[in-house]
Amino acid sequence: MDETYIKVSGQWKYLYRAVDRAGDTVDFLLTAKRDRAAARRFLERAINLHDVPAKITIDKSGANTAAIESVKADACVDIVLRQSKYLNNIVEQDHRAIKRITRLMLGFKSFWSARIIVAGIETMHMIRKGQMNCPKGSTVSAANQFYSLAA
Repeated sequence: MDETYIKVSGQWKYLYRAVDRAGDTVDFLLTAKRDRAAARRFLERAINLHDVPAKITIDKSGANTAAIESVKADACVDIVLRQSKYLNNIVEQDHRAIKRITRLMLGFKSFWSARIIVAGIETMHMIRKGQMNCPKGSTVSAANQFYSLAA
């Protein structure tokens, strides 16, 4: 679990992202603030979409630490928290694909459009990584997978 910055109407906004140990995207959330409430909202959303993780690796972010500790206390779950700037290289390297595309855009005009564009970028990134479900034994191009989502 980690966050990165994206420029929206001249101000930096925060894109929270989580990947599993295989490098597959778990969830993402674009927020205006980087605080405990935003980190907790992201973590609860990721847990609702998937399952409670056994371990979470983060950097030394205080907001993420506080959010994880509050979720552990409220839900009475045992999540191992690992804080190391080297152990979360998987998510740091996964940020590269998003940053490469958004850097060329020179920022976004509004938060609303940024959320929509980032969701599309993340979806295409998940398709490229082979995370979308397709029938076994068949090969479907990235474009066809994207069109099947629209239909």
